[in-house]
Amino acid sequence: MDDRRSGPPGFVARVVTGRFTAEDIEQAGAAHAALGLALAWLAGIGRTWQNPRVTLLQHLGLGSVAYVVVLSAFLWLLLLPLRPERWSLLKIVAFVGATSPLGFLYAIPVDRFLSLGGARRAHLAFLAVVSLWRVILYALFLFRYARLRNVRLVVGTLFPLAVIVFTLTALNLERAVFDFMSGINPHSGTPGDSAYAFLFLLSVLSFFAAPMLALLYVVAIAQSFMAKT
Repeated sequence: MDDRRSGPPGFVARVVTGRFTAEDIEQAGAAHAALGLALAWLAGIGRTWQNPRVTLLQHLGLGSVAYVVVLSAFLWLLLLPLRPERWSLLKIVAFVGATSPLGFLYAIPVDRFLSLGGARRAHLAFLAVVSLWRVILYALFLFRYARLRNVRLVVGTLFPLAVIVFTLTALNLERAVFDFMSGINPHSGTPGDSAYAFLFLLSVLSFFAAPMLALLYVVAIAQSFMAKT
């Protein structure tokens, strides 16, 4: 059976595996977005279920649900001036939510069979794999659904990432977000400090890349309006 016709679950399967088409996104509706938010909720619970130090709201997974909504709204607003051929906040929420099952990796209780250092390295490896795969899926989403090409595709993919990392660094929130997204207990030692140093390096690179990407963003907006006139 073609999983494109199997409803929201099939949609999630196609998104996670990168097999989705523009038509899949176009057909996504409120039910698809609701399933994505539900999966984000479950991933949020799985990320914190082993950590006794987090708050009740974190245990309830509500932070992950808010993350999907806020990130989707941010992407919708930031890329709207690029004038994508198709662009809908509901579709973005459905797509971002559909990537949530990747976060289930964080729920694997690696600390049960690995040392503290090994467990932290495993969590960080999960974080790297999940983040990279989500960026690839996002680029495919812009290419297939929004039909961004050339400069607009590059800017649409990289500029939001640079803005997010740069803003978190400016607000000194990057470590808190790092711990939250990876499910790492910040009170459990420091074997993962080298990975955090790598994150800091990305912050520095974003700091230098942001101005160039901002310039390209303006150029891409100008090209978009010139192409539509």
